Amino acid sequence: IFSGIQPSGDLHIGNYLGALAQWSKLQESGNYEILFCVVDLHAITVPQDPVILKKKIREVAALYIACGIDPSKSKIFVQSENQNHPYLTWIFDCITPMGWMERMTQYKDKSKKNGERTSVGLFNYPLLMASDILLYDPDLVPVGDDQKQHLELAGDVAEKFNKTFGEAFKIPKIFNQKETARIMSLSNPTAKMSKSDEDPSGSILLLDDAETIEKKVKRAVTDSGNEIQYHSDKPAISNLLAIYSGFSGTSIENAERKNKNSSYGEFKADLASVLVEKLGEIQRRFNELIKDEAHLNTVLDEGRDFAHSISSKKIELVKDLVGLRR
Repeated sequence: IFSGIQPSGDLHIGNYLGALAQWSKLQESGNYEILFCVVDLHAITVPQDPVILKKKIREVAALYIACGIDPSKSKIFVQSENQNHPYLTWIFDCITPMGWMERMTQYKDKSKKNGERTSVGLFNYPLLMASDILLYDPDLVPVGDDQKQHLELAGDVAEKFNKTFGEAFKIPKIFNQKETARIMSLSNPTAKMSKSDEDPSGSILLLDDAETIEKKVKRAVTDSGNEIQYHSDKPAISNLLAIYSGFSGTSIENAERKNKNSSYGEFKADLASVLVEKLGEIQRRFNELIKDEAHLNTVLDEGRDFAHSISSKKIELVKDLVGLRR
C-alpha cells in the first residue's frame, strides 16, 4: 500500500478520518507492506514559505506516527529525498497526451482561481502522483474522493506505458471507506473540510487545543428540525455523526441511537468531549516526537533508504524498456 499527505496547511480531523486512521487499520491487519510519504514536492506546486515548509515536513511525519503509524511495521519517508519520483514523472510526461491532463477537474478548478499565476507544476501534479504510486507496485491506494480521477489517470498511464514499451507497472486499485472518507466543513456541510479553507471555523485541526475544539463544535452549523439523524436531507448533522462515529469507534447507527433523545446542543457537547479526549492523546504523542529530533530523523532515514531501494529497481527496468542506456 502507498499513500501520502502534503505538508501544506494544518492537518485536520478530515485528514485523520479520511486517511491516517484508515492507514493505521490497514497496518494493524498485518496483511500489507505499507509505505507512507510526506509529499513535499506536491506542496510546492503552489507558493510556500521555505521556513514554514521545512517545519511542516517534520510535523506531518510526527503526526503520522502520533496517529497510529508504527515505524516498526510501516515505512515513512519524505518525497523529495527520493529523486526517482521526479525522474519517472518526466518519462510519464513524454507519453501522456495533453488531452488526458486537460480533463483533470482539480486543475481546472484551481487554475480558474489562480489565473496566470497557476504553475506548470500544478498542471503536472497528477503525473507526479502517478509516479509516486507506480514506483512501488501497490495493491491498494487509499485516496479521498477528490483524488479518484488522479488515480484513474495513473492507471491509464501505466497501461499506456505497458502497451508501448512492455510490462512494468501494476494497475493500482482504490481503497476507500465510504462513511468517513469525506468529512465536510463545519461551517458549510456541502464543501469538503479543507486545509486551505479561508474560514478557520470550518475545520478542527489535529493540534487545536480543547477550548478551540469546543468552540468550533458549538458553532458548527446544523439543519432544520431537531432530529439527530444520518440522512441526505440533513447534511450538517450527518457530517457531525460521521465525525462522532470515526472518533468514538462506534457505528453511525449506534451514534444515532445513543443521541436519539438529545438536543443539537447536547449532541455537540458529547461530540466535543469525544474529540478533546482523542485529539489530546494524539497531541501528547506528537509533542514527544517533535522534541526527539534524533528519533524522527532515524525513522525518516530508514524510510528513505527503503523507498529508494524499491523504486530504484523499477527505474532500472523503465530505463531498459525505454532505451535510456548507452
